[in-house]
Amino acid sequence: MALRVLFIGGNGIISSASSARIVERGDDLTLLNRGRSTDRPPIAGARHLTGDADDAASVAAAIGDETFDVVANFRSFSPAQVERDLDLFEGRCRQYVYISSASAYQKPVSHLPITESTPLRNPYWQYSRDKIASEDLLVAAYRERGFPATIIRPSHTYDGTSVPLLGGWTAIDRMRRGAPVVVQGDGTSLWTLTHTRDFAVAFTGLLGNDRAVGEAFHITSDEVLTWDQVGEALARAAGAEFRPVHVASEAIARELPEDGPGLLGDKAHSVVFDNTKVKSLVPEYRAIIPFWRGAQEIVDWHDADAARREVDPALDAAFDRLIERHGA
Repeated sequence: MALRVLFIGGNGIISSASSARIVERGDDLTLLNRGRSTDRPPIAGARHLTGDADDAASVAAAIGDETFDVVANFRSFSPAQVERDLDLFEGRCRQYVYISSASAYQKPVSHLPITESTPLRNPYWQYSRDKIASEDLLVAAYRERGFPATIIRPSHTYDGTSVPLLGGWTAIDRMRRGAPVVVQGDGTSLWTLTHTRDFAVAFTGLLGNDRAVGEAFHITSDEVLTWDQVGEALARAAGAEFRPVHVASEAIARELPEDGPGLLGDKAHSVVFDNTKVKSLVPEYRAIIPFWRGAQEIVDWHDADAARREVDPALDAAFDRLIERHGA
């Protein structure tokens, strides 16, 4: 029997492949968003509603009195938004799926691999603390009155539009110019990159699954890379040489304060995930896209349109300053 599914968001890096997969398997998908995405084409076969996830009245007006089997919110970042969703969707869905973040896990991590029972604590990044507080509200609502919440914690999920290096496309441009690239730490900390199409297999497999209600899952690849290996894969895809300059994360955070919390609260730490839990409910899940293939997809997408190859001059200059101060 087809599910009636509402995605709030649904056309972003994490969600777009899941939206397409939902439609392909024959479910009735409604997307509610502002309709502003220019990086990805509209999801064919989905119904589109216009609304602002930050505005409860806008969401309520868009969906009217409709009910859904599954509601998944990809655009919720604060406890206040969760409280609004509790008011809006309680009694109107069989499963509410909250997109949290694996950055909520304890930092620094006391032991690897990370499982869903790893404590949630991140003193470095407000984004992660807001996700933790939001999870707390949903767990309490489930325990106290049976609100049918499922919590998903993606780690670093990417598609062709996103360059998973400090500086984004600016870093690739530096490689092609023969300039060195700033890499946090000594380049050997471990990281996990998950392609959105792989993520979609596990994510959609949890939708409508009663055994997922009241539970939390992370969904990641089983491939583990060092940050230098990430850079090397992107350099090969770009036909360039990777010349890393390793700089302490704290020094980068001082030079690039906007990137500091996400760096110190997430990417500066090694992460390796145990995906046993999600695989127990979605046995077909297996991440099959290695990052070297994903790296080529990233470069090809950017090379297809010059407008996508945007270089940030201020960031480029900041990298030069870091390299001058900290390079060998």
